[in-house]
Formats: sequence, C-alpha cells, structure tokens
Amino acid sequence: MELGWLLWGAAVLLLLHVLMELSPAVNFALRIGFYCLLCLVSSALTAPVCLLVNGGRTVKNMRIIKAVLKTFKYFFGLRFEVKGLKNFEVEGPAIIVSNHQSILDMMGLMEILPDNCAQVAKRELMYAGTVGLVIYLGGVIFINRKSTTSAKMVMAEVAKTMTADKVKVWVYPEGTRNCTGDLLPFKKGAFHLAVQAQVPVIPVVYSSFTTFYNPKKNLFTSGKIKVEVLPPIETKGLTSDDVSDLTDRCFHTMRETLFRLSGRPS
Repeated sequence: MELGWLLWGAAVLLLLHVLMELSPAVNFALRIGFYCLLCLVSSALTAPVCLLVNGGRTVKNMRIIKAVLKTFKYFFGLRFEVKGLKNFEVEGPAIIVSNHQSILDMMGLMEILPDNCAQVAKRELMYAGTVGLVIYLGGVIFINRKSTTSAKMVMAEVAKTMTADKVKVWVYPEGTRNCTGDLLPFKKGAFHLAVQAQVPVIPVVYSSFTTFYNPKKNLFTSGKIKVEVLPPIETKGLTSDDVSDLTDRCFHTMRETLFRLSGRPS
C-alpha cells in the first residue's frame, strides 16, 4: 500500500515537472502558487515566535520575519548583489523610498531591511490571513489608499512616531506594483512626510525583474537582482514649497539608477 502511494506521488511529481518544462503558463502558476503557500505557512509559524519573543506588535519583530524571509531566495534561485548599505547608517529617523515591481519585492525588501524600520503598506494586506497577521506584528503601517483624508491622518501620526521613536519608514512612492522596467510617477506623500519631519530621504533601487519575472509572458525563472542604496538626500530647511522639486529630484535619480542597474540605456 505504501509503495503504491510512493509510486503515485512519484508519477504526479514527474508529470508536474514535464508540464513545467513544456508549458510556461503551468510553470508560472506553480511557482507563484508555491510562493504564496510558502508565505502563508512561514507566516503562521513566525507569528507565534514574534508573540513569544517580543510580546506583541513592534518593529523589533521584523528581525525575526527578516531572518525567515531571507531564506525564500534559495527556493526560487534568486541572487542579490547589494551596494551602498552604509547609506542606511544615518543618525535618527529617515524616509526610505524604493521602486515597487511585484509580489516578489518582499524578498528584496528583507534582503537589506535595516533595523528599526517600519514599512507603509495598503490596508488590504492586513486581511491577508497569516501574512496580514505577521506583518501587523512587525509594525507595518497600514493606510487606506482610497481615502486621501485617512491616509493624510495616518502619515501625520507616522511623522510624530518616527521622530519620537527614531524609526526609519519604508515607502513605495509609485503607490502600486509596476513590472515594466521603468518607474511610474511618484506620489508626494513620502516627500511631504520627510519635509514635515525634517529627516533625510534615502532612495533604494532594485534592478528590473523583467528578465526573469513577467506575469504577462508567464515568465518566472531564477535570476539576479542588483540593489543599490543611494546617498541620503537632506531635507533640513526645506518647506512644503520644495516638495515637488524634492520628488522630481528623487524620481530622476532613481530612474537613472534603475536603467543603469538593468543594463538599459537612459
């Protein structure tokens, strides 16, 4: 009986392997499915550890979450080449802004996430099962993107907390995922926050995923991701009148870096 189950299991695995080799769509679906399952299972196992070690919701739990998620890259054959980590070593709080490409960004985030850093995320993620639970425990700041008033109130509270607790805040200024190999126009919320709190902006750029990940082409293979942490941009002395120029400056610097890291002419 046990031999029969083993043979059936081997046959199913062999069939899946053949289908993955023959059909990009099947390969993509299975890899994405495995990624989502891995997120759910690892979150379910990590959440109790966060509660036991730190007692509840705190950004300190990100150390535990980071240690777990950094192992994901080995399952998918992803390699990271990181430069400029010293640029995170600023005294006190800061706003970190980076490009946002896909659901795989979480792996890139955890590869370089500095200590005492909270992320800003859409409120819907709070209801994503065990994933929502563990990122809630990790101190992620949830905003309602559909309500401008609500988002502004949250960001005002973030400014106070950031200054009082000396935490860094990670924001995706594009506002949504963008796997085109370019940047979407930046929203100004993160830059208003930086100017309001008079803290530096630290840009982070990940090379384009398009060579190994493209949902439109059912492409999901192994690959290499280049990451560069750029020098901090100071905001001391800036006012709300300077936010547009600050946003544009950061956008163009990050776009040039994205093209350079991706081997694409600017």
